[in-house]
Amino acid sequence: MIRRDFLRTSSFTMLAAAARSALGNSAPLHIGSAWYMQKRRFVDLPIARVAYVEFGHGPAALFIHGYPLNGYQWRGALERLHSYRRCIAPDLMSLGYTEVPAGQRITSQFQVEMLAAFLDKLKVRDVDLVGNDSGGLVSQLFLAKYPQRVRSLLLTNCDVDENNPPTRVLPLIDLAKKGLFAEKVIVPQLADKTQARSLQGLGSVFSYPERLQDETIDTYFRPVVASSTRMSQLNEYLVALGTNDLVAVRKDLQAWKGAARMVWGVKDPIFGVQWAEWLDRTLPNSRGIRRIQDAKLFFPEEMPDIIAEEAKQLWNA
Repeated sequence: MIRRDFLRTSSFTMLAAAARSALGNSAPLHIGSAWYMQKRRFVDLPIARVAYVEFGHGPAALFIHGYPLNGYQWRGALERLHSYRRCIAPDLMSLGYTEVPAGQRITSQFQVEMLAAFLDKLKVRDVDLVGNDSGGLVSQLFLAKYPQRVRSLLLTNCDVDENNPPTRVLPLIDLAKKGLFAEKVIVPQLADKTQARSLQGLGSVFSYPERLQDETIDTYFRPVVASSTRMSQLNEYLVALGTNDLVAVRKDLQAWKGAARMVWGVKDPIFGVQWAEWLDRTLPNSRGIRRIQDAKLFFPEEMPDIIAEEAKQLWNA
């Protein structure tokens, strides 16, 4: 009896494991900081040593994070979409674990050049592009310069046209110009996670700031203040984000014929939904806007099911 029960249990366990493997996306792997650290890889380029994580197989999807986050922002999307795409989430220059040589300029335009060289190194010709916040800005610039390399575009709350930079970010840019943003904004939140979760910290741009885990805050903030050089580079990129780069690419966006979709958090006071509407009018093959009523700027991290649902629909269109 014991042996028969053991065999029955073992058989059930193997069948369940096989089912999970076959279903793939229906029982997603939970991705935490330990998994991310283990899977992190680097690509050496003249412009930077680019940190990235990739998960899955098939056509490539490139996920571009916001400021001052890193590729870890997209872990929930990678959980849910790795069965459909080769999901690639790099850390931009001055952010996360990407290393930038001293003297290398860090601007949105250089981020575009870095991403193009990065994809070349990975032998990736074209991508489905997903962007949030300043990552959405970089995504639009990448599309404008390399339209043939973008199959589809999924944008969430981000800089758009004249709302670049947004008014609410200007005081932070002023701090960065004085070389004080990293020291005055990031360091205190790293030391006091309660402050980071508050409306005076990172929590102000999350829909559910109380859910921000200590390890998440550490993953975002610890590498960017690891040295005086890293802090200086963090300030440099924020200063660069104070220059409007998007008005100049209006015609490039209007000329691009790929499928696009906007998913926008309505409670975000930095990037209002009227800018999603501008994109919807400007991109010729826009598939419209999905408005997320209770969502703020960094909702793609908090609501990865929405990102996965919208991505799959766009990719299948």
